[in-house]
Amino acid sequence: MGDRAPSLNADCHSAPIDRAALDRALRLEGADFFQAISQRPHLFSGVAFFISAVQMGQMREVIAAVESVVGLKGWDGADTLPGRQEARGVFYGYDFHLNAEGAHLIEINTNAGGAFLNALLLQSQRGVSLPGEPLARENLEQVFLDMFRSEWRLAFGDAPLETVFILDEQPQHQYLYPEFLLAQRMFMRAGIQALIADPAELEARGDGLYCGGRKVDLIYNRLTDFSLQQYPALLAAYQSGRVVLTPHPRAYARYADKRNLVRLSDPAALRALGAREGAIAALQAGLPETRAVHAEQHEMWWSERKHWFFKPATGYGGKAAYRGANLTRRVFEEIMEHDYVAQRLAVPGERMVCVEGAEPGPLKSDVRCFVYEGEVQLVAARLYQGQTTNFRTPGGGFALVRQV
Repeated sequence: MGDRAPSLNADCHSAPIDRAALDRALRLEGADFFQAISQRPHLFSGVAFFISAVQMGQMREVIAAVESVVGLKGWDGADTLPGRQEARGVFYGYDFHLNAEGAHLIEINTNAGGAFLNALLLQSQRGVSLPGEPLARENLEQVFLDMFRSEWRLAFGDAPLETVFILDEQPQHQYLYPEFLLAQRMFMRAGIQALIADPAELEARGDGLYCGGRKVDLIYNRLTDFSLQQYPALLAAYQSGRVVLTPHPRAYARYADKRNLVRLSDPAALRALGAREGAIAALQAGLPETRAVHAEQHEMWWSERKHWFFKPATGYGGKAAYRGANLTRRVFEEIMEHDYVAQRLAVPGERMVCVEGAEPGPLKSDVRCFVYEGEVQLVAARLYQGQTTNFRTPGGGFALVRQV
């Protein structure tokens, strides 16, 4: 998959980021933002992660294949919700493990975090561009704005977009809260009122949702209750089309529910849907086999567990996800009692890092492609130790991706 990327990733001294330039960029966003960032010391890694042009090309092929399959008549994923769905959904995150065998799609997220933070990181560094996109670096804010405006136009045409709410539970306590501040500043610079809010602050009225006396036009949804069962007023407003919600439950059901990976990795199921052979080939090469876990296959799963990674069907952020080799019998029995999928293990890539006061050592990596309407907007890596990404690892965090 290319010779230079592995050797560069194996050298902890290769491509350190300009920390002073990043620090200046962070301070320019204001005291409240810089204070929030300072409380999250492992948000940004100090090094770039290298990928090859071949790996980038394969990721694009897999993304295009998924988009073509989801667009087929008959594909509804786990989508059983009524409601308007003109909006496409912002910031789809296609997450890959890159290794010597290629690029492997491990999951798709529909409220993927990190785009604003990684855009700031990228723009703070001179001489670094998006993989394969040398001119896109300076235009990311406009790209993001155009995306949100497109979501609004899909639902309400030429009516002015006046007020956006960035929504999450107790937003100031979320680890990626600094990103909410960046999004708010982007909207405000464009002349759009933007507020960060908790869903408990929303009030349902006859003509839509209100918050603090302001009518809500569009909600940038960062909630992890993807079906909105805990938020009946918000769900009702979405289903009746009184507010633009992005991303929304139907986007999650069609893309991010882990059970979709089962069909996407099954060539017979794809052919039955009418998928083109090129898309099937791309998915076979770039999406690890994924199966539904059934309790009646209990002994088979226990004996083969070391070859699989177990994920809750509706999970997120690596919560309750387990590498089979690390499973205790107790946890395995709990998995058998719940709705899980098992994905054939795709080993993550590695990046050597140097941390002050410690010996150089390898961190695991994954690569996230931020996608809207099938187009890759931004590519970022996450470096970590442990079973899943955690932003708690010295030397880890979001990392620039450099193509060689």
